Amino acid sequence: MTFGEKLKEARQKAGLSQEQLSEKLHVSRSAVAKWETNKGLPDIENLKAAAGLLSVSIDYLLDEGTGFSLNSIKERIDLNEYEKSGKCRSKQDAVTLEKFPQAVQIYPLIRKKKLTGVEKLLEWTVMPSFGLFEGVEQLSSRNTAFYLVEDGTEQYFVTVNDEFIEYSELTKKIVDKRFEIGEYIFSRAGYVLK
Repeated sequence: MTFGEKLKEARQKAGLSQEQLSEKLHVSRSAVAKWETNKGLPDIENLKAAAGLLSVSIDYLLDEGTGFSLNSIKERIDLNEYEKSGKCRSKQDAVTLEKFPQAVQIYPLIRKKKLTGVEKLLEWTVMPSFGLFEGVEQLSSRNTAFYLVEDGTEQYFVTVNDEFIEYSELTKKIVDKRFEIGEYIFSRAGYVLK
């Protein structure tokens, strides 16, 4: 979704007309119409104000590649309270199963950073058997697990670490076993939780 589409969707979800949003931001209605049709961008102050009024983040409005909806929720957890059991291979699996008990499918994911051309060249020529960039990525996310949850007609992208579970509803349905979100490539692990 483009900035304009996200702004319009957020405005409509907030129950505001273009006129009402323009009054709250102290700009003309035509300015809001311009933003929503991608014919212009608000200045930083209006961007901050619009994000606050519409209860969305600035990152959400400006990022055009994630496919996440407005509903991103982050909840504190104590990972030590969870135990591996049944199909769970980790405590993070147990957290996700408890959070989504009615899920139809829960797919654990493997995350890999997309390499730039230079990084690929270095991986291939300098360190072909070592995998430096992959090793750094694994170290940086070693206590973090990722999931794709299908809950009826909705899908959620879920991240679980030692302290939080964070989940976002996806605006685009993911059907592929391998997909990209931002600068990462995700693929389904070799097992399912549900």
